[in-house]
Amino acid sequence: MMTERDVFDLEVVSIRLVKDAPIYSERPFNTPYEVVSVIGETMCELDREVVCVVNLKSDLTPINVHFASMGVLNEAMAHPRELIKASILSNAASMILVHCHPSGCLTPSKSDTMLTDRMSKVCEIMGIPLLDHLIVGGSNREFFSFKEKGVMSNPKTSWEQDYKSLEFPSLMIAENQKVR
Repeated sequence: MMTERDVFDLEVVSIRLVKDAPIYSERPFNTPYEVVSVIGETMCELDREVVCVVNLKSDLTPINVHFASMGVLNEAMAHPRELIKASILSNAASMILVHCHPSGCLTPSKSDTMLTDRMSKVCEIMGIPLLDHLIVGGSNREFFSFKEKGVMSNPKTSWEQDYKSLEFPSLMIAENQKVR
């Protein structure tokens, strides 16, 4: 027989950042070339698409690398909530996305471009700017930088300063009646 206490027992969980084997860098990541020289070598050895997040301190020194999504030969699903999780836990000041194209073709797909746009907006809201999204592949001699190619620009979001001026979308209820 179940008691009232049994019905309301909840498991307690914890979210922790767990360290794996390091990837070494002795200097800040001021350019995409520096990021690719450290991360690209590892990424180019992979036989499927992988998306990782490089979390950075304020001076662009890397804090850590989070391999957030491992996909298949020509696709890796990545959602902003999984991509930004390690950045929040790492207290990152900014981040860079890096993913590999095992085919060696560095041209971004439609989904790559859409992810970059979405992450740029999410990161702006979260206060952890997305500095670049890099695609590596093949022999790691070349890469694609969304920032360098002008595909990506950090949004300039402005926040309302007067709470009386805030505008929220109307909430809709059954039969399209607005809640006031």
